[in-house]
Amino acid sequence: METLIFDKLPVALKREKNTLERQLKVKLAIVGRKVVIEGEAVDEYIALGVLEALAMGFTLKQALSLKDEEKIFRKIHIRDFTRRKNLKDVRSRLIGSEGKTRRTIEEISDCDVVIGESEVGIIGSATSIESATQATINIIKGSKQANAYRYLERMNAEKKKLSEDLGLKASKDSDEIKED
Repeated sequence: METLIFDKLPVALKREKNTLERQLKVKLAIVGRKVVIEGEAVDEYIALGVLEALAMGFTLKQALSLKDEEKIFRKIHIRDFTRRKNLKDVRSRLIGSEGKTRRTIEEISDCDVVIGESEVGIIGSATSIESATQATINIIKGSKQANAYRYLERMNAEKKKLSEDLGLKASKDSDEIKED
């Protein structure tokens, strides 16, 4: 049995309680700001991540994607990487004009990004989330957005190169049958 206490209970949690219980295979008891999760240990662990993602501001569909073993949820506390007192400036750099920076990070890294008051939430595959996290941290620290995009593009190219180097693609020689 796990217990979560929220500052503000996610609206989707109240509205979609039955769906969440069915999808996550757990029982949820909501009392005020406190949510008690009962079920198998693994299911409780997954439910904790999903509920934290909902509280962060992710959609129900994005949060439920954490059921997939490949997906990871990561929170970045903005104050850990900047000395600025006013986080509004940092948040606006992360969001960009009309949401362009956040959208670009999502598209290049293939992750979902939500920017809160003092933290950033990222949901993505294990291979993508590291580069998205590093790009986000670089922007928080003051790097130019273009440099963060370049970093993400370079990491994507290295991922593709690595998957080719692992021998996942059959070579032409192995396709031919040699006769003696």
